[in-house]
This record gives sequence, C-alpha cells and structure tokens, in this order.
Amino acid sequence: MIDSIVKFGAETGFANITFKEVIMIIIACVLIYLAIKKEYEPLLLLPIGFGVLLANLPLANLMEKGGLLYWIYQGVKLGIYPPLIFMGIGAMTDFGPLIANPKSLLLGAAAQFGIYITFIGSLILGFTLPQAGAIGIIGGADGPTAIFLTSKLAPELLGPIAIAAYSYMALVPIIQPPIMKALTTKEERQVKMEQLRPVSRLEKILFPIVVTILTVLLLPSAGALIGSLMLGNLMRESGVVERLSKTAQNELINIVTIFLGLTVGATANAESFLSLSTIKIIVLGLVAFAIGTSAGVLFGKLMYKLSGGKVNPLIGSAGVSAVPMAARVSQKVGQEENPRNFLLMHAMGPNVAGVIGSAIAAGTLLSMLG
Repeated sequence: MIDSIVKFGAETGFANITFKEVIMIIIACVLIYLAIKKEYEPLLLLPIGFGVLLANLPLANLMEKGGLLYWIYQGVKLGIYPPLIFMGIGAMTDFGPLIANPKSLLLGAAAQFGIYITFIGSLILGFTLPQAGAIGIIGGADGPTAIFLTSKLAPELLGPIAIAAYSYMALVPIIQPPIMKALTTKEERQVKMEQLRPVSRLEKILFPIVVTILTVLLLPSAGALIGSLMLGNLMRESGVVERLSKTAQNELINIVTIFLGLTVGATANAESFLSLSTIKIIVLGLVAFAIGTSAGVLFGKLMYKLSGGKVNPLIGSAGVSAVPMAARVSQKVGQEENPRNFLLMHAMGPNVAGVIGSAIAAGTLLSMLG
C-alpha cells in the first residue's frame, strides 16, 4: 500500500515539475490576466495563455505525437488556420475607405518598412535568414500572417514570435500614441480631412477580384493569404451568400481562433521559450512595431506637405495591420487635439491596406527564403 502511494506520488506532476516550468506557468497566468482583466486581445491572448499553461504542466504530453493538441496543431503546421482567419477578416472588412482614397495604400506600404529593417537587425544578432524573416514580420502587427510565415520558415520560433506579435497588437493603444505625438506637430494633428466619396457596390465587388488576380500573378506565394482575404470580402460585398459571409465572420473564425491560439501557446514550452533568443525576439518585435508606426506617420507627414495640409499624418500610424485598433488610435489621438476631428474612416484606408501589405510582405519573404 505504501509502495503504491509512493509510486503514485512520483508519477504526479508535482514531483516532476521544474523551475523553468514554474516560470512558464506564471507567464501563462499573466497572459490570461491581461486577457481577462485588461481585455488586451482577449480572443487570442486567452487561448494562447491557456495553451502555454497546458504545455508546461509536466507529464500531460498534450503536444507529443498522439496527444490532443498535437493533432489540432497540424492546422498550424500545414498553414491551414491563418488563411481561414484571413477569410473571416475579409468578410468583416469594408475596403470602401481604401477604394475611395487609393493613396492610403501608400501609407499601408510605408508601415511595412519595420519588417525589413528588423529583418536586417535579426541577421546582425545572429539569427538565420529564415528566422530573421519570421521575426521581421512581427512589424506588420498581423498575428495570423506572423504565424503563417513562421510555420513555414522557422517553426522552432513559433511560440515566442506568436506571443510577441499578439502582445504588441494588444498594446497598440499604449505603444503608438507616444510615437505619433513625438513625430507630429500640434498643427498637423489638428488637420480635419474632407469626407470620403461614396463607393459603389460594383467597385466593392470588383476590388477583391482585381486585387487577387494582380497580387497572385505577381507574387504566387501570397496566394493563400490574399486569396482567402479577398474571398471573404467578396462573399460580404456580393450580397448573394449572406449565410457564408456570416459563417466566415462568426462560427468559422471563432473555431479556428480557439484552435490556433491554444496550439500556438502550447508550442511555448519551457525548454524552447526560456532562452536568450526569445528575449531578442521580444525586443526585435517591439523595434519592428515602433519602426512600422514611425514610417507610416513620417510618410503621412510627407503626404501632408505634398497635399498642402489636407492629410492628417496621424492616419499613417494605422498602416500597421492591427485592424481596427490602429485606426481607432488615430481617431483618439486626433480628437484629443481637435474634438471635432473624425479620422476613423480615413484611417481605415491605410489600416486595411496594411493587412494587404503584410500579406504581400510575407509572400515576398516566403518566396525569397522558403
């Protein structure tokens, strides 16, 4: 009887837990706290945090071959989940502001500058070419794109990169305003922009078709992300498949988000996560995000000058792909300077352009490094 009790005790997680696993459990609880208490990207931080928790409870073996999370993780490994999330994003996105003001596409492109600068910085810090490409994409502030590219180029870094990407997305309202204010004058922040022109239904239907054809012909490796994004948007704008559009916006994206967040979090086991490379990734991710925001604002200042003061540079910060959080931050900072200023719809143009831009950047890196 005593031998059985001793054997049982030796086989519990309490007897096998390591110090590193304790640290990871604390990190998991912090992520869950941020999701519930602070409401920082709760739809993703909550399952990611719980995935980290499950991965670091000893002897559960949920990510080993045959375990529950191992099979669910195949959707990440095979690059299935991120395009499905993009389909849902497309079904929820109105590209009208971008169509009404095509110049905002340039702001979305400028905000991807951080990706390439961080790519170079990662190489300098000793990461391989594929790893540097995966780290750089954090600057796009697009979680699904970061996961998609990392699963293809550097799956061993998936946990740190995913957590960094979604953490910085959640911290958009904290990180961006100081950068925006530092790079603009009070006069620039007070600029009121003219109302956007109405966009016809035909334009909205043609947009996803034309973008898909041109982008995938130019960059086939971006086909999965761009194609899924534009299919979701076409379902929304066509008006003839409302059931499919609603499914993509709700049931599909919700189910995939649970699977994606849970299994990505579960890749962050103690042995791989608690390392010097993870610290480097966290720092590089912040640098990428800050440079992307800065580049968008600076290009907005250039457009302000060229337009004779008709463009508010604050909308440039929305060129990162965090939809619609970055656009809301542009609106908030603008209204702090001028309560009658309404920049949200103007900021949505570069914001959705940033989604397209990050997918194209991922396709470019994949074709070069994959």
